[in-house]
Amino acid sequence: MATRPFDVDGSPLFVAEGIFAAEIVEECRRRGLLAGAYALRRPRGATFLRRLARDLSEQRKAPRVLVRRGVALLRAEPAVLRRQTGLGAEAARAREVLRRVAGLLAGHHPHG
Repeated sequence: MATRPFDVDGSPLFVAEGIFAAEIVEECRRRGLLAGAYALRRPRGATFLRRLARDLSEQRKAPRVLVRRGVALLRAEPAVLRRQTGLGAEAARAREVLRRVAGLLAGHHPHG
């Protein structure tokens, strides 16, 4: 895995997002940088349809390949969420994550 340093000095908080963001949860917690760690819990069917519509519009691959890939990702999603929560992220809906991040920016406790 490649690494690269980044500096958060002077920043009230930083956001790491993406499928691999949970990989840094434990280290951020150890360094006292963790205000919250969340893995988005979304309706799987809606995610499948959004992803398929995006990929079809971008003509990434043949439609049959995109559907097959989408179904595989749909089936894998619960395991991905379990892995992220196992690494210390809390499963939450997008609206809840946005509410908590807004609270952090306003200077409130992350679960307040």
